[in-house]
Amino acid sequence: MPRLAVEDNSRMSLRIPPEEKTILLRAAALKRTDLTDFVRQHSLKAAREVIREAERLELSERDSLRVLALLENPPKPNAKLLAAAKSLQKRK
Repeated sequence: MPRLAVEDNSRMSLRIPPEEKTILLRAAALKRTDLTDFVRQHSLKAAREVIREAERLELSERDSLRVLALLENPPKPNAKLLAAAKSLQKRK
């Protein structure tokens, strides 16, 4: 499970090999920006893509049809589900 940031400030430290920093500096210069903006812009783009992939579920056509069929005709609740619902009502 990912850890949440606990620091209140807006700073972040990275330790990277000098060769990698040189590559980042060169790329930032080619984009006519500074290293901070370059790293922030590209890491945020990558982070958004990771989140998008994690939150997206891709189903086959067969599975999509199965989900739609279950939504239109849900199965009757079994004993465990009924017990869980009763337990939840008691807590409120």
